[in-house]
Amino acid sequence: MWPLTRKLYPKQFLPLISEQTMFQETITRLNSSYSIEISPPVIVCNTDHRFLVAEQLQELKIGHCGILLEPEGRNTAPAIAVAALHVSNIESSEALILILPADHVISDKDAFAKAIEIAAKAALKGDLVTFGVVPTHAHTGYGYIKRNENTLDGGVFDVEEFVEKPDSVTATSYFESGDYLWNGGMFLFKSATYLKVLEEFSPEIISACRLSMERAEKDLDFIRLDEKSFALSPAISIDYAVIEKAFESDVKVTVVPLDAGWNDVGSWRSLLEASSKDENGNAVHGEIKSVDTKNSLLHCDQGILATVGIEDLIIIRTSDAVLVADKNRSEDVKLIVEELRSQGRPQHILHRKVSRPWGTYDCVDEGDNFKVKRIAVKPGAKLSIQSHKYRAEHWVVVKGTATIIRGEEILILNKNESTYIPIGMKHSLQNHGDIMLEIIEVQSGTYLGEDDIVRYEDEYGRA
Repeated sequence: MWPLTRKLYPKQFLPLISEQTMFQETITRLNSSYSIEISPPVIVCNTDHRFLVAEQLQELKIGHCGILLEPEGRNTAPAIAVAALHVSNIESSEALILILPADHVISDKDAFAKAIEIAAKAALKGDLVTFGVVPTHAHTGYGYIKRNENTLDGGVFDVEEFVEKPDSVTATSYFESGDYLWNGGMFLFKSATYLKVLEEFSPEIISACRLSMERAEKDLDFIRLDEKSFALSPAISIDYAVIEKAFESDVKVTVVPLDAGWNDVGSWRSLLEASSKDENGNAVHGEIKSVDTKNSLLHCDQGILATVGIEDLIIIRTSDAVLVADKNRSEDVKLIVEELRSQGRPQHILHRKVSRPWGTYDCVDEGDNFKVKRIAVKPGAKLSIQSHKYRAEHWVVVKGTATIIRGEEILILNKNESTYIPIGMKHSLQNHGDIMLEIIEVQSGTYLGEDDIVRYEDEYGRA
């Protein structure tokens, strides 16, 4: 979903459907009234996203039972294995764990809660329970779950088979039969049940994950899995490593149909389908001026987006890129991303405005041998003590009060005051005030890349 999503800012951390991000929506939809107790979440994410996760949880004022950091992605089976091991350690191996991707839309929270309560009864008996999304049409982009005709107690079905993404003819036959559900990648089971199947059929996964947990390091609010140990695990999904293997064991695989307005928002077109629309069928975000515009997704993060006489288009404007696409070809945006990646362009990795644990920076201008940033530092936050090999920096305070380490000096700068950091000088910036600190930074030098940082001290555990 470029250009709104980037490698370091994927869709789960964006407010695509509501004022909350999709990650926050996933967390808060579990705060409804349930007949079963739900503990604070365990989050599994990669190192690059750890501060986004922590900050968005803080915004909700919701705690957690652990943020586990994967040193590299090894697919869902190992990720869920470390979560199951963690839950077994902090609670019990008999505890139920609900596995939810953080980037799904579920509009009917009550139906979702009811499905979880139904699934919990089967999971407590030792089932591996999956949630099969009731299909609304024949779709070739999802895997399918074939349920058995025999219904178990309370709306739980035996699973007959899992099938891969079908072609259009097969998908139509699945949809018309009424026996197939979309595989939404959501599960509920005991930690012990999941680990038992792994032990039996994928011992190399559980061995690597257990070792990575034993050698894990605590870092602020995060648990860093041991890199070498975790890398020993095969990269494989839960479907292949556990669910399909369970058919060969004494563990029952069951499914609960889920009809709760589910959408995985995998493309701009699916976001348009999931969004509320105006009288002309348009989903709009930001300052939009439109005339004779129909059935389009219009998103503007900066300035004004104006359209005249268009239909069935996706138009996305961010601070550093504009996308215009036929809504029926929105999935081909990945071709643009691949081209940007092959050319080494930063627009596939970062937005112009970048989040950091201490605040944000926005690259407002750049040219040969110079770059201008607007830096915002949260109250109480501090940048690392660092130096640069290739660039000097000029800082001008435009809001708040800055405490600056400049070599052996400590400076206090107020609004409209400035300082200069020569190449190679150790320096840092801190906001001791109770309002946001904002400075304009002008960089000059032969190389202005973000990797030209030598850190000496850092409160956030960065290398």
